[in-house]
Amino acid sequence: MSANYILNNPAWLGEIPSHWDCKKIGSLFTERKVKVSDKEYPPLSVAKIGVVPQLDTAVKTDAGDNRKLVRIGDFVINSRSDRKGSCGVSELDGSVSLINIVLTPRNRWNSRYVHYLLRSQPFSEEYYRNGRGIVADLWTTRYSEMKSILLPVPPRSEQDQIVRFLDWKVSSINKLISVKRKQIALLHERQSVHISHIVTHGLRNGVAAKASGAEWLGDIPEHWHTMRCKYLFSERDERSQDGSEQHLSMSQKHGLVPDSQLDERRMLSESYVGGKLCDKDDLVLNRLKAHLGVFALAPQSGVISPDYTVLRPNTERLLPSFAETVLKSDCCRGELRIRVRGIIEGFWRLYTDDFNTIVLPVPPLDEQAEIMEYIVEFRDKAKKYEDTLTQEISSLQELKARLISDTVTGKIDVRGIQIPEYEFAEENIDTENDESMEGMKSETYEE
Repeated sequence: MSANYILNNPAWLGEIPSHWDCKKIGSLFTERKVKVSDKEYPPLSVAKIGVVPQLDTAVKTDAGDNRKLVRIGDFVINSRSDRKGSCGVSELDGSVSLINIVLTPRNRWNSRYVHYLLRSQPFSEEYYRNGRGIVADLWTTRYSEMKSILLPVPPRSEQDQIVRFLDWKVSSINKLISVKRKQIALLHERQSVHISHIVTHGLRNGVAAKASGAEWLGDIPEHWHTMRCKYLFSERDERSQDGSEQHLSMSQKHGLVPDSQLDERRMLSESYVGGKLCDKDDLVLNRLKAHLGVFALAPQSGVISPDYTVLRPNTERLLPSFAETVLKSDCCRGELRIRVRGIIEGFWRLYTDDFNTIVLPVPPLDEQAEIMEYIVEFRDKAKKYEDTLTQEISSLQELKARLISDTVTGKIDVRGIQIPEYEFAEENIDTENDESMEGMKSETYEE
């Protein structure tokens, strides 16, 4: 069944069916500004997956009595979501931080249609366009600025059909995405197991073995040695006099890299005077997160946080790349965890004296080089396969986004489509750092 279209609509909507209405947000929703405590109303997170119980990754604040009330059916959007799609219709009563805008429907909407519409890419762009700010990271859209945005309003029966259609189609795409993400997870698992075996047992099968004396290592090739880190690394504590050296930042994703290579927002120090100096191939540890694998070889000389540990590998015994690979291997991770000290998790530190007690395998240097050459090639092959899967996921996500935006704005007429029986599948979205804006001082902002 085709639809007749009308043209006198804002650019973000384009043509919509002639039997649909087009109204301002301010006439369709009221803003809920009631302040509550997170003790009365449980804290919620506004994330890419929608409005959910507070995520473990959310930055916690001490503003427990200064939050906004959310009721079931309210639409909540992060005023600083910056095109990230951190918004959704809440299925829970609760409280959110003050940087969020809470909207209550005036009319009887299908809440799932609202959820699809206001999370669609075209609306996100229009919402962002109505905001203001000096830089993208601090770009803010207030209710007073968004309430004039025009929304398409189909008849309620058509909203219901749009939701049925999208739930069906989106579920099918989500299942495909889930399969490919599981393939990536399995690839990572197999890669980690294989590398752990190679760095502790070598590349050749059938080599005579001996007991290593370290429980985590088990047996090692007979011609290998073992040594404590005390004899494989020396700590250096040289400080920058003027902070003019290249500043390097630690990232769990990228390793230790120049600030310019980081794509995520960073709260960087204004001065690096007194920061620690490191040279290329020094092993740099974030003491608070070293047990989680947050350490890396320095790619160049530079200045780093004074809270980091800088260790210089003894290159007469150990290749820096081999040392890093062994320490990051799954089988060695436990050795790092059992050596951290601290009363409260999250403030555990790995001190040099404790790090020095770890026993590492030490093959001959030429064999270390051979092992690392193999691992580099192995990782390159795995990365190419992962990149292919990642691109396929990206294509599916683009297809889904286009399908949703075209359907909620009437470009696809779904009124006559029969929806078969199906099992709905949500998409699992990585929530790491999804609420990086929560907990900043600007959370106290009010209109």
